Amino acid sequence: MIDYQSLRFDYKRHADQDAATPARHPVVIVGAGPVGLTLAIDLALRAVPVVLLDNDNTLSTGSRAICFAKRTLEVFDRLGCGDRMVAKGVSWNIGKVYFRDEQVYRFDLLPEPAHERPAFINLQQYYVEGYLAERAAELPLIDLRWNNKVTGIEQQADGAVLTIETPEGDYRLAADYVCACDGSRSNLRQLLGQEAKGRVFRDRFLIADVVMDAHLPSERRFWFSPPFHPGQSVLLHKQADGMWRVDFQLGWEADPVEERKPERIVPRVRALLDSIGHAGVQFEIGWASVYTFACQRMQSFRHGRVLFAGDSAHGVSPFGARGANSGVQDADNLAWKLAAVLNGEAPDALLDSYAREREYAADENIRHSTRATDFITPKSEVSRLFRDAVLELTKRHAFARTLVNSGRLSVPAVLHGSTLNTPDADGDFTGQMVPGAAAADAPVTRADGSTGWLLRELCARRGFTALVFGAAGDAAVAQSLRAIDASGLPLAIVRILPGDALATARYGARAGTVYLLRPDQHVCARWRAPSAAQLRAAHDRALARKA
Repeated sequence: MIDYQSLRFDYKRHADQDAATPARHPVVIVGAGPVGLTLAIDLALRAVPVVLLDNDNTLSTGSRAICFAKRTLEVFDRLGCGDRMVAKGVSWNIGKVYFRDEQVYRFDLLPEPAHERPAFINLQQYYVEGYLAERAAELPLIDLRWNNKVTGIEQQADGAVLTIETPEGDYRLAADYVCACDGSRSNLRQLLGQEAKGRVFRDRFLIADVVMDAHLPSERRFWFSPPFHPGQSVLLHKQADGMWRVDFQLGWEADPVEERKPERIVPRVRALLDSIGHAGVQFEIGWASVYTFACQRMQSFRHGRVLFAGDSAHGVSPFGARGANSGVQDADNLAWKLAAVLNGEAPDALLDSYAREREYAADENIRHSTRATDFITPKSEVSRLFRDAVLELTKRHAFARTLVNSGRLSVPAVLHGSTLNTPDADGDFTGQMVPGAAAADAPVTRADGSTGWLLRELCARRGFTALVFGAAGDAAVAQSLRAIDASGLPLAIVRILPGDALATARYGARAGTVYLLRPDQHVCARWRAPSAAQLRAAHDRALARKA
């Protein structure tokens, strides 16, 4: 088994370092973490050459981001590495909330049946980065350069020129577009004189990776003020390789250096295990860290030819697993738009929609993250009394459970109000698959009679897709198919047959219904019976060709 935490990647001199004038590339991505790697792979699969720069030659150490949501797994499926992630990770849907020593609330993040992917997997970040790096190495259009640190940038009307520091000296590199995926301390953000603004929370948390043979269910467990850690919160998650992740709230006055020492961590973990009936379990402390956090974002994710994604653009608390998941969704949103612009299929203005849509999503994530943090770490006695009263009420009253907030867990943002959406022309649609929503999965029947999953059927389709509902011989279906053909658009067509009842219900469809999906599988338009002109107009709108 590969130890991804100890891997070291070789620095290699590139011909660009000897060029008399800066070599030019369509896209340069800065930062080879989960977001940068996701973006690079997606672009390469869309036939866009990518240079990916990283300032060191290692993957992450410690578990760090561990909760990868269903939507992120669906993105990884399209990149060709989702199966590997799910096979290695620990799948879970159930969460339990405790107040003091009593369970007060239980929730199921995937209560409806028939989805291929679980609500979440827990998988250490170094595995995710390792699997993505190995996938990137399979793609010849990705030029991954380790130990290449960006130290300067000059913006131009048609691109940007980067100054890059290497073990063998500096060189310059030109790009049509630069994607900043270089993390919360983004060097590119600083070089452009930009900053992220928001709220810094005055609290500290210890996170520890604990290896132990504890036979506990694969659930998320969250305690408010348990007897083994009174007045604070604790979170317990199972990871791959018999490893468990424990988060202990410490308070602002805690000494981060002292709290990382084993003699401080071991008694806390022992007290937790004793309290849940595992007093005899032996364990070993692996990686540990003490962190603080802020909920903040840049005012704009686009600055000329530089586009910011992931933690370089926005930051949230860890409660709700919205950091890495939202970063992957940034990359998912950006890749197809960059490819469309570079291939001449869309104007540069399409990239403005990346900024607007993902700023909207960041605001949603920050709002949820801030509310969770305020509930978990009340900053006044009145707030604490309210929080504890709510927790007491949850034992007997269902309404109180909606007020409990141990972290509203990551779901994809519905891009309401996006300029790429075509408003409904038909007023009788029901359900959640509105324009701007990410496509929902469901079992489907293929043309050869075999069964599969809807989102899997979309994986091989890199462009726009039309979902057409109903039987082949139905008059309404035939009319919709004629309209698609008459539109002249390069649409992939996925048929949803009458026997696919769940898919039909989830999309509020009937015979002849058509959904137009963007390349990132977000709904951009839907009709009961579209005309060729309506299809062309919606397609143009989704590519920012028209307002």
